[in-house]
Amino acid sequence: MHLYLRDAPQRTLILTTSSEEERTGRPRRALVFRAAEGAKASSQAVVEFLRKDEVDLNGVIRLTPQEVSGCLGLISVGGELFLSVVTSATLIGELSPNSADREQVSKINQVAFFSLNTSTYDDLSLASDGPGSPTIGAYEMNDTYDRDHQMQATQPVYEHPCSALSKIMSSGTFYYASNGKWDISTRLQTRAKRQATHDHSVFDPRFVWNEYIAGSLIDFRAQLDQNERDELDVCHFIILAIQGYVGLYKIPLHGPPQAGGPAVGVIGLISRLSWKRAGTRFNTRGVDDDGNVANFVETETIFATSDTCWSYVQVRGSIPLFWEQQGLQIGGQRIQITRPQAASQPAFERHFSQLVDEYDSVHAINLLGTKENEAALTAAYTAHLKTLRAGGTSDVDMSNLDFHAVVRNMGHDAIPVTLKSLEGVKNGLANHGFTTVQSDTLITPQSGVFRTNCLDCLDRTNFIQDILSNLNLQFYLRSVHPEWVSAGPIWGSHRELWAENGDALSRIYAGTGALNTSFTRSGKRTFAGLLSDATKSVARSYINNFQDKGKQAAIDLLLGNLNTQRQVTIFDPIHDSVRSALASRLLEYSSPRKAQIFVGTWNLNGRPPSDKLLPWLFPRADITEPDLFVLGFQEIVPLTAQQIVQTDPEKKRMWESYIMDTLATRRDRKAEYVVLRSEQLVGTALFVLCKTELTGSIRNVEAATKKTGLRGMSGNKGAVGIRLDLYDSSFCFITAHLAAGHANVEERNSDYRTIANGLSFQRGKTIGSHENVIWLADTNYRVDLPNEEVRYLAVNDQLHVLLEADQLRISMANQSAFVGYEEGPILFRPTYRYDLESDEYDTSEKLRIPAWTDRIVYRGTGLDLGTYFRAELKQSDHRPVYAIFHATARAIDTTKKNALQAQILASLTSTGPNESLDQKLAALSVKKGIARTPPPPPVSSAPLAPRVPERPLLWDGAESNRGAPNATTSVARTTPKDPFDSDHDDSASSSDEELYRSTRLAAPIEPTPITSSIVKAWPVMRPSNRPTIDVPRRVSDSTPGADNLSSSTSFERVEIPSSLKEGGIQSTSPSAEEEPHKPVSVSAVASMFEAKAKGVTTPNSVPSRGNSAPPSRSASGLSRTAPPRPPPKPTNLTSRPST
Repeated sequence: MHLYLRDAPQRTLILTTSSEEERTGRPRRALVFRAAEGAKASSQAVVEFLRKDEVDLNGVIRLTPQEVSGCLGLISVGGELFLSVVTSATLIGELSPNSADREQVSKINQVAFFSLNTSTYDDLSLASDGPGSPTIGAYEMNDTYDRDHQMQATQPVYEHPCSALSKIMSSGTFYYASNGKWDISTRLQTRAKRQATHDHSVFDPRFVWNEYIAGSLIDFRAQLDQNERDELDVCHFIILAIQGYVGLYKIPLHGPPQAGGPAVGVIGLISRLSWKRAGTRFNTRGVDDDGNVANFVETETIFATSDTCWSYVQVRGSIPLFWEQQGLQIGGQRIQITRPQAASQPAFERHFSQLVDEYDSVHAINLLGTKENEAALTAAYTAHLKTLRAGGTSDVDMSNLDFHAVVRNMGHDAIPVTLKSLEGVKNGLANHGFTTVQSDTLITPQSGVFRTNCLDCLDRTNFIQDILSNLNLQFYLRSVHPEWVSAGPIWGSHRELWAENGDALSRIYAGTGALNTSFTRSGKRTFAGLLSDATKSVARSYINNFQDKGKQAAIDLLLGNLNTQRQVTIFDPIHDSVRSALASRLLEYSSPRKAQIFVGTWNLNGRPPSDKLLPWLFPRADITEPDLFVLGFQEIVPLTAQQIVQTDPEKKRMWESYIMDTLATRRDRKAEYVVLRSEQLVGTALFVLCKTELTGSIRNVEAATKKTGLRGMSGNKGAVGIRLDLYDSSFCFITAHLAAGHANVEERNSDYRTIANGLSFQRGKTIGSHENVIWLADTNYRVDLPNEEVRYLAVNDQLHVLLEADQLRISMANQSAFVGYEEGPILFRPTYRYDLESDEYDTSEKLRIPAWTDRIVYRGTGLDLGTYFRAELKQSDHRPVYAIFHATARAIDTTKKNALQAQILASLTSTGPNESLDQKLAALSVKKGIARTPPPPPVSSAPLAPRVPERPLLWDGAESNRGAPNATTSVARTTPKDPFDSDHDDSASSSDEELYRSTRLAAPIEPTPITSSIVKAWPVMRPSNRPTIDVPRRVSDSTPGADNLSSSTSFERVEIPSSLKEGGIQSTSPSAEEEPHKPVSVSAVASMFEAKAKGVTTPNSVPSRGNSAPPSRSASGLSRTAPPRPPPKPTNLTSRPST
């Protein structure tokens, strides 16, 4: 491809495909860059992806004499925008021999940065002035350009502000996939699991070094339609680069000829250096608070033949503690541990949690010696690991090997024997295994990794990793082709690869090649090798002390770590305009599809199935069978120390079978259901079931989990998410179990933020990227009132008073959690905590305060809440909660959409006789933001007519707030309370409340008076158009357990009186024809309903509450009449009075 410059009317850089590339089948395309105008010129670029013949190439200058390989991204430096372009690269080789998909790797040799703002830093001596003036399609370079001006610019007057970046990127340690059809940043096992073609939006974010500068281009690509996206990928305009080492050797093999030639194989090595804690040797050591360590490298050994690919992965990284080492010190380079264990343990555990999540299990090999400095690190490392394992983590272990002591006593030849004698290493070699793939199908996965470290994770580490790779490759070859074990070319290439790998990684981190590489290459220790190692040691000392500071600054600039940096944003005038026009004409190419979704959440307290589930799943006899069942369970297993170590899938299978049996044996069954997807994280499980006839309309079903217990190390707390596309609308369901303890509100808020920001699906999808989101969770939020008062108010149905002190409502109002979400009115008693098989609130010694811990919150314009209530199943200490949503999804007619899109695009790009495309695009104003897609129209002959519900809804007033949810704001992450500060267990089924009792305040927290902001997402209720609600009829006034509902329980649609506002809130602007009313309780409304059912005419005002007023508390600021003192026995407090 070629890079061109056009100076007028606005400075523009144009990246186009070359004639040779077009002859090989690449589309004739151009990627056009220019800076935005005005104040945004230094932070925003205008980018257009156009057909080549739509770009005016008259008078342009080709900036490089040779073809370029692609662009790395856009960066703002010194108030100017620069386009980073790979101007020279070398093909390393192909990963798979005789493969149709040529997995090629290239090494970057030269990178240049071209300004989008000025010509100050142009080096036009590089501009093409070769023989024949290169042809640009039908155009030629303007020969009238002033050649003297080019010569004057040969020596730039100013130093290029990106010269340090160019030096780093041109160091020969960056690599990329040449053909763009595979992902070099991801190991073979993960790529095989995807079972899909490469997508630039799917990569391992730990290892793509230009993610910061390429991020805006990745976002730009995501906004293109599928055809344009495919063409952009085929053109290879965007390069995603890793840093580290890639080496490939093609070797002959014993065996029958293949494809008309001799049998060949490829042995390769790919080392991917993480950028998360990038830097030079003495500037970057140890771990950061996010669990990232310095010099973290994933190294993958690959052996590929014509039909099979074998892979073995290891990792290395600095010791995950907070420690430093100054480079220039008298008396040696002393090590300083900068944080005590209590302060560094969370980061240590976060690091290993990330490794376990990625690689299943980890065995650390520590090669530090017994001298003073290294011995202190080893002791601290061992103490941290001991604490980690004491917390229940069994997937992490460690072996210590004093590398220098073994070499001093027995030489380098003794290292392999000593290594294999370590018990932990023997177990790892036997259990971790390796990856094999045949025809893009994963045959055997690797189930663990060795994490090797020395002080710098360079020389000693590389030596050990070479041995482990050799042992695993020998084991594989013996199992498939024993005769290949003695093949000299295989092992000669293997030794050379590891020697080059050691040199490359050492040059990146320390500035020189690795020590001990002469032994790695030849297997012998020579005098020349000793002299070489001594020379490298001296060079390292000089480089680390006098050159690394500038290199560290350049690395931070490339990665966007500087405080003054702003990431470049992109404005695409064409496609932004097309998307806006398509959104405004949604009705022309889409149609609405109705679906009913049943959502339920239940904390099982570790108990097996016993109650019949029909009263929960089908609370109404006349209910329409839902299209989807979304059921979330918490504590599906008892959260004991043994259970949280490993997920027990048997309990999930048992409940799945019980649910399906319940659905299959119900009376009057009209539909069949199938389990669409289920997922489990220790005790938290999520099930999504759908009608069989709906399966063809559901696509892209994925599941993900996120741990939050013990700072992300344990799954006793956390979340499970399942996302899907219903027709062409996206839905995401999350069940979660948040931190327990009455006073731990901030920990619960922190858990929410961890889940909202950290739970992700494939292709970068997050919770926030979905149109409709529903949380069904044991949130563990409590009521901040004294126990006796809460119990009295609950059994007397003074729910509005309790809701004023509800921690979740307060957190939502303060925007501390669930920002942008809404919850239906709570018209049922607190669901926690009951005695088992009883209607009595907790009578145990702990006397837990009743609370609405089990909640359902949601956001999305396609969700219409119909019912929100609880079911009376008594096998657990929680009552299950359910909500029924009437969802509207969009079904898009792709043919109509594509035709309309082509029509709009043609209209935008068409030009008049005296108008150029550039002039037309320049006239398009930069929009403030892309318009939100409007909700689908209602099913009606009159598209704008109010929807008439097919069944009673929870509320249905014309003034109901059905607009788009508030945009979720980013909440600053706060560090939760360290769980190691207390010896109390965090499991709700064992000792949640011990944590509360040990940390509870001396005085109860005063309730915060509810404000209009708390209920701003609730519908506005006005007397002229009052909403309705589905209310279950009482079984009997005198029947014990009158809360019990069954599948035969009848519901009545009743108009809510104007006097009943949300949570008892008084209207701030009553109608002129109606006097304002006092807040009333749910029990008063129930009395009105009963009177209505008996045929008694009720007055417009609500009956007096009599003696049902709650106890007065002057400190709360609530004016209430003090009731008679309740009976002393808690068991009498929970009985529900007859109305």
